[in-house]
Amino acid sequence: MSGRGISSKIFRKKIRMSLIESDWLQENIDKVKIIDCSWHMPQTKRNGFEEYKKNHIQNAIFFDLDNNSKKDTDLPHMLVESESWEKIVSNMGISKNDEIVIYDNSDVISSCRCWFNFIYFGHNPKLVHVLNGGFQKWMDEKRDVTDNKTIIQSSKYKSFEKKELVKKKKLIDQNINDKNFKVIDARSKERFDGKVPEPRKGLRSGSIKNSFCIPFNQCLNKDKTFKSPKELRIVFETCLKNINEQNVVFSCGSGVTACVLALAYSLINDRYLPCIYDGSWAEYGLI
Repeated sequence: MSGRGISSKIFRKKIRMSLIESDWLQENIDKVKIIDCSWHMPQTKRNGFEEYKKNHIQNAIFFDLDNNSKKDTDLPHMLVESESWEKIVSNMGISKNDEIVIYDNSDVISSCRCWFNFIYFGHNPKLVHVLNGGFQKWMDEKRDVTDNKTIIQSSKYKSFEKKELVKKKKLIDQNINDKNFKVIDARSKERFDGKVPEPRKGLRSGSIKNSFCIPFNQCLNKDKTFKSPKELRIVFETCLKNINEQNVVFSCGSGVTACVLALAYSLINDRYLPCIYDGSWAEYGLI
């Protein structure tokens, strides 16, 4: 094999570090901590935890996105305080040096939000992965699942907040004039353009001034795997002239699908650490 071929192979592996394939997980299933972060939109009438109890990947731990978000706010899925995060992760039996694989069985690829949370609280990004295609692809490939209860031995997790990875509303407002970063919205184009009402009550329709729109599902194939780097570049070039841009902030309805875009962008920009507007339209669109 030529030197060029080896280099290309290494590069492809590097830029897709945030994703792992089912073959890799199968081979390393006893060497990693596995998290099921299935979360469903309320209108689906699905319960991620109930589904997890019936079927999950061996040794998977359930991460409840609603319960593991900030409680003293009306805004959904806001990040908890560092002390609370340490307690959550310690109760999951995860240590700082653990390699983590997160999956979901959700239409909104909710595993990406858990991926972001770990990176925000200081876990090494190289050790945090999302299973490409999630639980549905795992089952379609006839791989083993179980209903056994996962035995957890608690740990003493210590976090370190990377506060630069979250933008608050004040900065979002200032940026409309300052233009220090680009805001890209993961909601549908109809919601972004204000042509349809928001699914949450008490929110106006529309979008943040001067923001851009890339519906998160444009980054996915029909089987919910992520598109190739070449295809993702085409998607992001609709908003970004420079694919190596670092000052990019992702938003959505409640901070979940924003993380899908953040992960997708990290697949074509390996220097990018995910940055989101945590309040997203649930905060910005309040009437």
